[in-house]
Amino acid sequence: MRVSLLDLAVALVVGLLFAGALGLLGRGGDGLTPAAILPDPAITPGVLNPDVTQETIGSTICVRGWTSTVRPPSSYTSELKRRMMDDLGRTGPMSDYQLDHFISLRLGGHPTDPRNLWPRPYPHPPESNRLSEELHRKVCSGDLSLHDAQRREAELKHRYG
Repeated sequence: MRVSLLDLAVALVVGLLFAGALGLLGRGGDGLTPAAILPDPAITPGVLNPDVTQETIGSTICVRGWTSTVRPPSSYTSELKRRMMDDLGRTGPMSDYQLDHFISLRLGGHPTDPRNLWPRPYPHPPESNRLSEELHRKVCSGDLSLHDAQRREAELKHRYG
């Protein structure tokens, strides 16, 4: 069986995220720190941008700078983040969280649908961005389907944040 570089990267990221999560649990009085909070699949299932399909990747996500054309303004995300934090009972400063796209914009996630956004606690490991970038590269090179990349990203975020 041949193991790809992406499979090795996924295994490494999962291991690092798991090890990091173990080190972060139990520090606070309630047993959780913000970094131990995972997205709830019932609240944040991930929603796709209908403009991004396997057929349109050449004119959407694989065009350099495209995500900046669909990224929502901070006036929208700041208000949504506050509302989500209140709804989820998150306490503490908003600056401890980033309103993150569950399915990243670079993989065709919906830019503004609240079911694709969640208040992700800081710090989050840089490995998650690197994995997203690697999945994006593979989609744009034709080595991985858009659907498979979206599924992999969703599985990792539901398990490890």
